[in-house]
Amino acid sequence: MPTANTFGQNFRDYEAESERQQGVENFYKIIHINQTYDFVKKMREEYRKMDRVEMSIWECCELLNDVVDESDPDLDEPQIEHLLQTAEAIRKDFPNEDWLHLTALIHDLGKVLLLPIFGELPQWAVVGDTYPVGCAFDESIVHHEYFKENPDYQNPAYNTKYGVYRERCGLDNVMMSWGHDDYMYLVAKENKSTLPSAGLFIIRYHSFYALHRSGAYKHLMNEEDEENLKWVQIFK
Repeated sequence: MPTANTFGQNFRDYEAESERQQGVENFYKIIHINQTYDFVKKMREEYRKMDRVEMSIWECCELLNDVVDESDPDLDEPQIEHLLQTAEAIRKDFPNEDWLHLTALIHDLGKVLLLPIFGELPQWAVVGDTYPVGCAFDESIVHHEYFKENPDYQNPAYNTKYGVYRERCGLDNVMMSWGHDDYMYLVAKENKSTLPSAGLFIIRYHSFYALHRSGAYKHLMNEEDEENLKWVQIFK
């Protein structure tokens, strides 16, 4: 996987000067202020009803032609191209893992939350790096300084290492900041997807960079999480 784009800039370099850098930083300020434990709980309860629309995977893919991800400092290509390119790259590297090809194709489909038919949520409630809520925000999270304005930052129930969780409780029991990853994970779970646990893990945690880039929050992982993390690191 290359670490730089065609302009010689590092991927996901939030400090690099670019036309989008300031916009991305402002985005993370908004997301870090608004993504609270109570907000995530409310959104999960609302969206796990699965009562909005029914369509095929490909119909959903085509909807992504109308989606722009304002959180990514690198990705200017249409979202559907990103999905197809990711799936093809994975297929080439892992030809015998058909479940992984499918996971690559659908991993970002939850971004349809930006569209009116799915609720037209604001960008800060759909895209961006994800992280646990209900416990302390790790300093490795991009633009961590803006968490100081989040109500949970000063709440003693949520601002300790474990917060509302217990050691090695398993990430499936951890509430993640709400967005396209958790929504697509809920869609797969509620529709009894036959993807293996590693596929579901990739869908839910592929934007959890504090974990798979910085090694944060491993105290919440169980053995199955540790095994599945290997697939996320391959995927990314």
